[in-house]
Amino acid sequence: MSEPGVTAPDPQPEAEAKLTFWDHLRELRKRLLLALYGLLVGMLAVGAFVERLTDALMAPVRQALPAGAQKLVYTSAIEPMMVYIKVAIYGGVFVVAPWILYQLWQFIAPGLYKKEKRVVVPFLFWGTLLFYGGAAFCYWLVMPAAFPAMLAIASDASLTPMLSISEQLGLVMAMLLGFGVVFEVPVIIAFLAMIGLVSAEFLSKYRRHAIVVNTLLAAVITPTGDPFNLALMAIPMCLFYEVGIVLARILGKKKPAEAPAPT
Repeated sequence: MSEPGVTAPDPQPEAEAKLTFWDHLRELRKRLLLALYGLLVGMLAVGAFVERLTDALMAPVRQALPAGAQKLVYTSAIEPMMVYIKVAIYGGVFVVAPWILYQLWQFIAPGLYKKEKRVVVPFLFWGTLLFYGGAAFCYWLVMPAAFPAMLAIASDASLTPMLSISEQLGLVMAMLLGFGVVFEVPVIIAFLAMIGLVSAEFLSKYRRHAIVVNTLLAAVITPTGDPFNLALMAIPMCLFYEVGIVLARILGKKKPAEAPAPT
Protein backbone atom coordinates (compact mmCIF):
# COMPACT_ATOMS: atom_id res chain seq x y z
CA MET A 1 0.00 0.00 0.00
CA SER A 2 1.35 3.40 -0.91
CA GLU A 3 2.06 5.98 1.79
CA PRO A 4 -0.39 8.88 2.23
CA GLY A 5 0.38 11.79 -0.08
CA VAL A 6 2.45 9.65 -2.43
CA THR A 7 1.07 8.86 -5.88
CA ALA A 8 1.63 5.27 -6.87
CA PRO A 9 3.56 4.97 -10.15
CA ASP A 10 1.68 3.81 -13.20
CA PRO A 11 2.30 0.23 -14.26
CA GLN A 12 4.88 -0.31 -16.94
CA PRO A 13 3.80 -0.36 -20.59
CA GLU A 14 2.47 -3.79 -21.43
CA ALA A 15 5.18 -4.78 -23.91
CA GLU A 16 8.12 -2.92 -22.38
CA ALA A 17 9.53 -5.99 -20.66
CA LYS A 18 8.43 -8.50 -23.26
CA LEU A 19 9.66 -7.29 -26.64
CA THR A 20 13.33 -7.59 -27.58
CA PHE A 21 15.12 -5.57 -30.23
CA TRP A 22 14.45 -8.25 -32.84
CA ASP A 23 10.80 -8.42 -31.80
CA HIS A 24 10.54 -4.69 -32.52
CA LEU A 25 12.14 -5.19 -35.92
CA ARG A 26 9.73 -7.98 -36.79
CA GLU A 27 6.78 -5.86 -35.65
CA LEU A 28 8.06 -2.93 -37.73
CA ARG A 29 8.37 -5.18 -40.77
CA LYS A 30 4.82 -6.46 -40.25
CA ARG A 31 3.38 -2.93 -39.99
CA LEU A 32 5.32 -1.72 -43.03
CA LEU A 33 4.04 -4.66 -45.09
CA LEU A 34 0.45 -4.05 -44.00
CA ALA A 35 0.80 -0.36 -44.86
CA LEU A 36 2.23 -1.33 -48.26
CA TYR A 37 -0.64 -3.74 -48.95
CA GLY A 38 -3.09 -0.98 -48.09
CA LEU A 39 -1.24 1.38 -50.44
CA LEU A 40 -1.52 -1.14 -53.27
CA VAL A 41 -5.28 -1.37 -52.71
CA GLY A 42 -5.50 2.42 -52.72
CA MET A 43 -3.50 2.59 -55.96
CA LEU A 44 -5.87 0.15 -57.63
CA ALA A 45 -8.88 2.18 -56.47
CA VAL A 46 -7.39 5.44 -57.74
CA GLY A 47 -6.25 3.83 -60.99
CA ALA A 48 -9.85 3.37 -62.08
CA PHE A 49 -10.21 7.14 -62.63
CA VAL A 50 -6.59 8.27 -62.81
CA GLU A 51 -7.08 10.44 -65.93
CA ARG A 52 -9.85 12.53 -64.34
CA LEU A 53 -7.85 12.85 -61.14
CA THR A 54 -4.80 14.04 -63.11
CA ASP A 55 -6.92 16.69 -64.85
CA ALA A 56 -8.24 17.87 -61.48
CA LEU A 57 -4.75 18.08 -59.99
CA MET A 58 -3.47 20.08 -62.95
CA ALA A 59 -6.46 22.48 -62.98
CA PRO A 60 -4.78 25.16 -60.79
CA VAL A 61 -1.74 25.09 -63.07
CA ARG A 62 -3.75 25.38 -66.30
CA GLN A 63 -5.90 28.18 -64.92
CA ALA A 64 -2.77 30.21 -64.20
CA LEU A 65 -1.63 30.01 -67.83
CA PRO A 66 -2.48 32.76 -70.31
CA ALA A 67 -5.80 32.46 -72.16
CA GLY A 68 -5.47 30.25 -75.24
CA ALA A 69 -2.36 28.51 -73.92
CA GLN A 70 -3.87 26.49 -71.09
CA LYS A 71 -2.29 23.19 -72.03
CA LEU A 72 0.53 21.26 -70.45
CA VAL A 73 3.12 19.44 -72.54
CA TYR A 74 5.16 16.27 -72.24
CA THR A 75 8.64 15.75 -73.62
CA SER A 76 8.87 11.96 -73.72
CA ALA A 77 6.63 9.22 -75.08
CA ILE A 78 6.69 7.47 -71.70
CA GLU A 79 6.01 10.60 -69.67
CA PRO A 80 2.17 10.39 -69.69
CA MET A 81 2.27 6.81 -68.43
CA MET A 82 4.74 7.73 -65.68
CA VAL A 83 2.52 10.66 -64.70
CA TYR A 84 -0.48 8.35 -64.32
CA ILE A 85 1.58 5.93 -62.22
CA LYS A 86 2.71 8.77 -59.94
CA VAL A 87 -0.87 10.01 -59.58
CA ALA A 88 -1.96 6.48 -58.64
CA ILE A 89 0.79 6.27 -55.99
CA TYR A 90 0.14 9.70 -54.52
CA GLY A 91 -3.61 9.18 -54.70
CA GLY A 92 -3.22 5.82 -52.99
CA VAL A 93 -1.38 7.49 -50.11
CA PHE A 94 -4.21 9.98 -49.65
CA VAL A 95 -6.92 7.31 -49.85
CA VAL A 96 -5.33 4.93 -47.34
CA ALA A 97 -3.88 7.60 -45.00
CA PRO A 98 -6.13 6.38 -42.11
CA TRP A 99 -4.85 2.82 -42.61
CA ILE A 100 -1.22 3.97 -42.63
CA LEU A 101 -1.79 6.03 -39.48
CA TYR A 102 -3.43 3.01 -37.85
CA GLN A 103 -0.39 0.83 -38.61
CA LEU A 104 1.87 3.51 -37.15
CA TRP A 105 -0.25 3.54 -34.02
CA GLN A 106 -0.20 -0.27 -33.76
CA PHE A 107 3.59 -0.19 -33.85
CA ILE A 108 4.00 2.33 -31.05
CA ALA A 109 1.00 1.27 -28.92
CA PRO A 110 2.73 -1.65 -27.10
CA GLY A 111 5.10 0.83 -25.47
CA LEU A 112 2.29 3.00 -24.08
CA TYR A 113 0.24 2.82 -20.93
CA LYS A 114 -3.35 1.66 -21.04
CA LYS A 115 -4.71 5.15 -20.44
CA GLU A 116 -2.58 6.42 -23.34
CA LYS A 117 -4.00 3.76 -25.66
CA ARG A 118 -7.49 5.14 -25.11
CA VAL A 119 -6.70 8.07 -27.39
CA VAL A 120 -6.27 5.82 -30.44
CA VAL A 121 -9.66 6.78 -31.92
CA PRO A 122 -9.18 10.55 -31.46
CA PHE A 123 -5.61 10.17 -32.72
CA LEU A 124 -6.70 8.48 -35.95
CA PHE A 125 -9.72 10.73 -36.43
CA TRP A 126 -7.96 14.05 -35.98
CA GLY A 127 -4.80 12.88 -37.71
CA THR A 128 -6.78 11.90 -40.80
CA LEU A 129 -9.02 14.96 -40.72
CA LEU A 130 -6.10 17.38 -40.40
CA PHE A 131 -4.14 15.61 -43.15
CA TYR A 132 -7.03 15.91 -45.59
CA GLY A 133 -7.78 19.43 -44.36
CA GLY A 134 -4.21 20.52 -45.08
CA ALA A 135 -4.36 19.13 -48.60
CA ALA A 136 -7.74 20.79 -49.23
CA PHE A 137 -6.46 24.10 -47.85
CA CYS A 138 -3.51 23.92 -50.24
CA TYR A 139 -5.63 22.98 -53.28
CA TRP A 140 -8.42 25.51 -52.83
CA LEU A 141 -6.61 28.48 -51.28
CA VAL A 142 -2.84 28.27 -51.75
CA MET A 143 -2.36 26.92 -55.28
CA PRO A 144 -4.83 29.29 -57.01
CA ALA A 145 -2.72 32.16 -55.61
CA ALA A 146 0.72 30.52 -55.85
CA PHE A 147 0.80 29.52 -59.52
CA PRO A 148 -0.22 32.92 -60.94
CA ALA A 149 2.39 34.50 -58.66
CA MET A 150 5.08 32.14 -59.97
CA LEU A 151 4.17 32.76 -63.62
CA ALA A 152 4.00 36.52 -63.03
CA ILE A 153 7.72 36.51 -62.28
CA ALA A 154 8.36 35.72 -65.96
CA SER A 155 5.76 38.13 -67.36
CA ASP A 156 8.11 39.42 -70.05
CA ALA A 157 6.40 39.25 -73.45
CA SER A 158 9.45 37.49 -74.88
CA LEU A 159 8.90 34.49 -72.59
CA THR A 160 6.25 31.86 -73.30
CA PRO A 161 5.35 29.26 -70.65
CA MET A 162 5.64 25.63 -71.77
CA LEU A 163 5.06 23.63 -68.64
CA SER A 164 5.81 19.91 -68.48
CA ILE A 165 3.04 17.88 -66.90
CA SER A 166 5.52 15.67 -65.06
CA GLU A 167 7.33 18.57 -63.42
CA GLN A 168 4.12 20.34 -62.48
CA LEU A 169 2.66 17.15 -61.01
CA GLY A 170 5.72 16.81 -58.79
CA LEU A 171 5.29 20.39 -57.59
CA VAL A 172 1.55 20.00 -56.97
CA MET A 173 1.90 16.76 -55.04
CA ALA A 174 4.80 18.09 -52.98
CA MET A 175 2.66 21.06 -51.97
CA LEU A 176 -0.37 18.90 -51.14
CA LEU A 177 1.63 16.42 -49.08
CA GLY A 178 3.61 19.22 -47.43
CA PHE A 179 0.50 21.04 -46.26
CA GLY A 180 -1.08 17.75 -45.19
CA VAL A 181 1.91 16.98 -42.97
CA VAL A 182 2.08 20.53 -41.58
CA PHE A 183 -1.55 20.33 -40.51
CA GLU A 184 -0.60 17.24 -38.46
CA VAL A 185 1.47 19.39 -36.08
CA PRO A 186 -1.15 19.46 -33.26
CA VAL A 187 -1.50 15.68 -33.32
CA ILE A 188 2.28 15.20 -33.34
CA ILE A 189 2.78 17.61 -30.45
CA ALA A 190 -0.04 15.98 -28.48
CA PHE A 191 1.52 12.55 -28.95
CA LEU A 192 5.01 13.75 -27.96
CA ALA A 193 3.53 15.37 -24.85
CA MET A 194 1.57 12.24 -24.05
CA ILE A 195 4.72 10.09 -23.96
CA GLY A 196 6.65 12.73 -22.04
CA LEU A 197 9.10 13.98 -24.70
CA VAL A 198 7.79 17.57 -24.59
CA SER A 199 5.69 19.59 -22.17
CA ALA A 200 3.41 22.61 -22.40
CA GLU A 201 5.91 24.60 -20.34
CA PHE A 202 8.75 23.74 -22.72
CA LEU A 203 6.69 24.64 -25.79
CA SER A 204 5.54 27.92 -24.24
CA LYS A 205 9.09 28.84 -23.28
CA TYR A 206 10.29 28.49 -26.87
CA ARG A 207 7.21 30.01 -28.52
CA ARG A 208 9.14 32.89 -30.10
CA HIS A 209 11.75 30.52 -31.46
CA ALA A 210 8.98 28.36 -32.91
CA ILE A 211 7.45 31.36 -34.70
CA VAL A 212 10.78 32.10 -36.37
CA VAL A 213 11.31 28.45 -37.32
CA ASN A 214 7.76 28.13 -38.65
CA THR A 215 8.21 31.24 -40.79
CA LEU A 216 11.47 29.92 -42.20
CA LEU A 217 9.88 26.54 -42.93
CA ALA A 218 6.94 28.27 -44.61
CA ALA A 219 9.37 30.19 -46.81
CA VAL A 220 11.01 26.91 -47.83
CA ILE A 221 7.79 24.95 -48.40
CA THR A 222 5.85 27.61 -50.31
CA PRO A 223 7.00 27.86 -53.94
CA THR A 224 6.89 31.66 -54.04
CA GLY A 225 8.45 34.26 -51.81
CA ASP A 226 5.66 36.83 -51.81
CA PRO A 227 4.20 37.81 -48.42
CA PHE A 228 0.66 36.61 -49.23
CA ASN A 229 1.60 33.00 -49.99
CA LEU A 230 4.10 33.01 -47.13
CA ALA A 231 1.36 34.09 -44.74
CA LEU A 232 -0.99 31.37 -46.04
CA MET A 233 1.53 28.82 -44.80
CA ALA A 234 3.12 30.51 -41.79
CA ILE A 235 -0.09 31.58 -40.02
CA PRO A 236 -1.63 28.06 -39.88
CA MET A 237 1.71 26.64 -38.70
CA CYS A 238 1.87 29.13 -35.82
CA LEU A 239 -1.80 28.58 -34.94
CA PHE A 240 -1.33 24.82 -34.89
CA TYR A 241 1.69 25.26 -32.62
CA GLU A 242 -0.56 27.12 -30.15
CA VAL A 243 -3.17 24.36 -30.43
CA GLY A 244 -0.39 21.87 -29.74
CA ILE A 245 0.51 23.73 -26.53
CA VAL A 246 -3.10 23.49 -25.34
CA LEU A 247 -3.23 19.77 -26.16
CA ALA A 248 0.12 19.22 -24.44
CA ARG A 249 -1.26 20.87 -21.30
CA ILE A 250 -4.32 18.58 -21.40
CA LEU A 251 -2.75 15.29 -22.50
CA GLY A 252 0.82 15.75 -21.29
CA LYS A 253 2.40 13.18 -19.05
CA LYS A 254 1.94 14.19 -15.44
CA LYS A 255 4.94 14.02 -13.15
CA PRO A 256 4.41 11.80 -10.10
CA ALA A 257 3.91 13.67 -6.90
CA GLU A 258 7.02 13.93 -4.76
CA ALA A 259 7.03 12.26 -1.38
CA PRO A 260 6.75 14.69 1.54
CA ALA A 261 10.02 15.49 3.30
CA PRO A 262 10.47 13.51 6.51
CA THR A 263 9.88 15.51 9.64
